[in-house]
Amino acid sequence: MRAKSTVTALVALVMALSGGSAAAAPVDGATAVTTRDRDCAKPIRLFDGHSLRGWSQAGPGGFDVEGGKLVSRGGMGLLWYSERTFADYELRLKWRVTAETDNSGVFLRFPDPGQDPWVAVDRGYEIQINDNPGGDPQKTGTVYNFQDPFRTASKPVGKWNEYRLVVVGQRYRIYLNDVLVNDFTSTDPARGTEGHVGLQNHDPDSRTEFRDIWIRPLHR
Repeated sequence: MRAKSTVTALVALVMALSGGSAAAAPVDGATAVTTRDRDCAKPIRLFDGHSLRGWSQAGPGGFDVEGGKLVSRGGMGLLWYSERTFADYELRLKWRVTAETDNSGVFLRFPDPGQDPWVAVDRGYEIQINDNPGGDPQKTGTVYNFQDPFRTASKPVGKWNEYRLVVVGQRYRIYLNDVLVNDFTSTDPARGTEGHVGLQNHDPDSRTEFRDIWIRPLHR
């Protein structure tokens, strides 16, 4: 009975200190979630479906907004989200190719490129989009120039695919259509752990489409 009374007293003390809610106290060594953490964990919509607000173009070509989609043209260039950088996050987006030969990519954690799209290539990481059997041997799901995917999960030409890219510390997990296709750990000191995200318009013959682009910052 004494033990029970002690526990009751402790719970009452916690409730008093937390404004009447015992749930605010960490349990079993867990870290309490602050209001700031909860706000930062909310997904952020990067593409509003109507405009290029928040985005900038580096290099030739570009992207057009058509029917709620970003559609690539020309290249090689880079459409990058210039409003802010991100450190650890989960990035979700949908993409589809309009021909078997289409080529594109999603760039992660690169510094402000100015007008030079190669900054994203040299100082960030590209997650490849390319299912052309006769084209670049680095296929969809590759961390370009670093690690090939260990399985394929692309849908046929004209079908929408979804990337879920989970970036924490030096680890990059690539999910394609809910299948883990690559799990890469960076060892390159030239590539940082915070930066911009971007989309590639690869060449004049590629027309790749993107939509539903969301990012959710994560906290370690």
